[in-house]
Amino acid sequence: MTALDHQVDFILAHNPDYTGLDRVYLANRVLALCGDAAATFPGASDPLTNLDSLVEAAVTNGTCENTASAHEILAAELMALATPKPSTVNATFWAQYQTSPKTATDWFFALSRANNYIQTRAIAKNLKFPAHTDYGDLEITINLSKPEKDPKDIAAAAKATRFGYPACQLCLQNEGYLGRADYPARGNHRIVRFTLGGRTWGFQYSPYAYFNEHAIFLDAEHTPMHINAQTFTNLLDIVTLFPDYFVGSNADLPIVGGSMLSHEHYQGGRHTFAMAQAPVEKTLPLPDFPAVTAGRVKWPMSVIRLTAEDRTQLAAAAEHIRAAWTTYSDESVDVRALTAGTPHHTVTPIARRVGAAYQLDLVLRDNQTSDAFPDGIFHPHQDVQHIKKENIGLIEVMGLAVLPARLRTELAEVKRFLLGEPNQMLASHRPWAEALAAQYAWTRATADDLLNQAVGQVFARVLEDAGVFKRTEEGLAAFDRFTQTL
Repeated sequence: MTALDHQVDFILAHNPDYTGLDRVYLANRVLALCGDAAATFPGASDPLTNLDSLVEAAVTNGTCENTASAHEILAAELMALATPKPSTVNATFWAQYQTSPKTATDWFFALSRANNYIQTRAIAKNLKFPAHTDYGDLEITINLSKPEKDPKDIAAAAKATRFGYPACQLCLQNEGYLGRADYPARGNHRIVRFTLGGRTWGFQYSPYAYFNEHAIFLDAEHTPMHINAQTFTNLLDIVTLFPDYFVGSNADLPIVGGSMLSHEHYQGGRHTFAMAQAPVEKTLPLPDFPAVTAGRVKWPMSVIRLTAEDRTQLAAAAEHIRAAWTTYSDESVDVRALTAGTPHHTVTPIARRVGAAYQLDLVLRDNQTSDAFPDGIFHPHQDVQHIKKENIGLIEVMGLAVLPARLRTELAEVKRFLLGEPNQMLASHRPWAEALAAQYAWTRATADDLLNQAVGQVFARVLEDAGVFKRTEEGLAAFDRFTQTL
């Protein structure tokens, strides 16, 4: 069979908007994208391999430029034919939901993988391993999934006129967007609509997922991130709608927030993070909220866990703590709510279901900087930035490190150094590597695991740096002073 035949079969199998009567039409739609000469191009039974064949055919035929962005746009447009219209996706999703929420999300997740919106092959390139720490098993990922920029695309993007459409990569206007040299292709992108807090929201999956069923919930309006009373109600409403998923929000301030503060959104999915499994080490009093149990979590960051079956009272308790934290200062531990009129305090909230109950973890955040710590007082300090310098957002807070791609080659050189082999290890790694060399006996049989665990220990330190109240006698006493004000 030709690549064209395989692609038409794939479209008919996945898109109920078409039937067998549309076969000739669909073949011509594919040829319109790839050139008539693609009609005889050999195919492959694997849909993504076959997709590559059609892109190759288009490049050979001169209907697609030989750049990474052009390949991505064509692939998305070909898979758009195999993706139901947004109205069909929404109707099918909510029909499936009548069976169960899991039935609906299973269907939508499978579709988003099959049509290559979720970049399964790119995600598979990420390096992942667990790290055993005093806080449980942290998850380490070296992120290799996002493709390197093509120099031709960089040059084209520099010359391109910027229209500001879509306003950002989280806007509803991305659904079906063609893409360009400086913006990802979204022809095969679909968003499920639902109502949240009286507003229209969207539900989609992340194309470069960091964990299982990595979902994004986004406001239909392009409004900035914010954490307030409505945030907690929204998060609890989402885990009511999707009880198999957790959902959380990045903080809404620079340094402690995520990378996309311009558009209100949350992240969730079907995954249990180390923080969710961390125990409550001390019960905290919340006298004004008798239906809510509260506790301090044994975690490197400063976390208050709230649990209740009454989600209205739970949301109110969370807002009570957030509001108290925004004005709380303790100079003895460098905690300051305001400096020169600039607010520094917010929370990173995470919601989940625990049986019939609801649970909210509130991670206290402070984004101050100082002469000693210009990147952030409660941010990875300079001595661990050789491993992690970027913001500690929602995903890292919960115990999953998303580390930069540079570490794949840099850690290989560290390993050579530790094995006494010729190496080109960066100077930034030397103090750490020399300490490791003195700490362990390094052999080829043990080096990979020892180095992975060492990276995990650094990530645990990163989280400790980001913790507002340190896990020392002084820090925990300061944490107690704050909770006593509640």
